[in-house]
Amino acid sequence: MFRRTFWFTAGAAAGVWATTKVHRKLKQLTPESLAAQAANKAIDAGHKVREFAVDVRAGMVRREAELGEALGLEAPLDPALPAPRRLAAIQNHHPRHYDSHNRNEDH
Repeated sequence: MFRRTFWFTAGAAAGVWATTKVHRKLKQLTPESLAAQAANKAIDAGHKVREFAVDVRAGMVRREAELGEALGLEAPLDPALPAPRRLAAIQNHHPRHYDSHNRNEDH
């Protein structure tokens, strides 16, 4: 008698457990649930892409600073050196008139 009661209870518990598991799985497979899961994954992917972009930018800034320091671009200007001439060269530039048939004439 005790053995039958034990197996009946064990079977009923297994049936309840299996039914609950199946209902949860079916609920996860509804269109609304699938759409919500897809939206959550898209949001997570967006956050990861943003974090990656922030990391890349930080690495770029760090590397540019390293290169600027190595090349002396960040060093203060020496007052003994003449002023940069680039602006003067650009202001005094007079474009030449090019022959319309030969555009590679001065290159």
